[in-house]
Amino acid sequence: MARPLRATENVSAEISRNLALELVRVTEAGALASARWMGRGDKNTADGAAVDAMRRALGMIPMDGVVVIGEGEKDEAPMLYIGEKIGTGDPPEVDVAVDPIDGTTLLSKGLPNAISVVAMAAGRGSLYDAKHVAYMHKIATGADAAGTLNIEDSVAANLQRVARAKRMRVSNLTVVILDRPRHEDLIKEVRETGARIKLISDGDVAGAMMTAIEGSGLDVLLGIGGSPEAVLAAAALKCLGGEIQCKLYARNPEEKDKAEAAGADFDRVLGIDDLVRSDDVFFAATGVTDGEVLQGVKYHMNWAETESLVTRSRSGTLRRIYASRRKANRGFSGASNRGRTDPGSETRK
Repeated sequence: MARPLRATENVSAEISRNLALELVRVTEAGALASARWMGRGDKNTADGAAVDAMRRALGMIPMDGVVVIGEGEKDEAPMLYIGEKIGTGDPPEVDVAVDPIDGTTLLSKGLPNAISVVAMAAGRGSLYDAKHVAYMHKIATGADAAGTLNIEDSVAANLQRVARAKRMRVSNLTVVILDRPRHEDLIKEVRETGARIKLISDGDVAGAMMTAIEGSGLDVLLGIGGSPEAVLAAAALKCLGGEIQCKLYARNPEEKDKAEAAGADFDRVLGIDDLVRSDDVFFAATGVTDGEVLQGVKYHMNWAETESLVTRSRSGTLRRIYASRRKANRGFSGASNRGRTDPGSETRK
């Protein structure tokens, strides 16, 4: 596990050029390859298609990358495994986190909010090594309430501070929570505050990201979810000015003992600068199925259209990109774009 760092200690490396469009091409490739499996009940094949497409796209980027968050250990995954070197091998050195489909079950059932995501941070050791513990307690919010969270405080106290920062009543907040039996008590606590709840079946990277995107209608993410997803969410929120706090969660005593032997600290609060130790971070997401923030892939006779978001921490810029791709069934190559945009967004040309 990566060594603990103080909250103020960051990896100092920087990326000299803007890799935003290269990363969008990666998530577009994953979305285009996997969206053909929407609603067909085969999440493994859909995920495999996204992995293949994204691995090819990542291999074309001029970078010296290492996968920190991926498809598992080397013996578990043929591509995008933890520790795999990707890119052309040229500078800059970067850590890469990838989730080819955040919400594989959503995609397999044709449900909303499946997305393809990738994050990149400058410098080795810049992304938290999440492989020893599968789950974390999480609380996250957007820029307008950043600095108000304390994962060790009560749900009610956190929601009161968020509401105060947003200048709204607690009863007007919407809290997003994974719909799991383990969250029964948490859901009860939130309901007692009067806040509204949006339960999601999968996709807590998207859930965390949406708390920081204006117009999503979501204010806070709470609950226990995957550790890799926490790192990806932290990358997105660092770019968007949001906040996330986490604590490791063990499903059983055996898992806890094994993780502690590897150096895990279950009492430590992990802030955004513990999960993402670089100040130069990129995050990109492309919609696979339609959602609150991103439209899903649409296929036409000889072209397909995608909608993506890409953001960088150094600039604080959030771009919304609509792209059309000719002969989409031929994979990654051959993109063209239509002149469709929305206020404050950027269309690829």
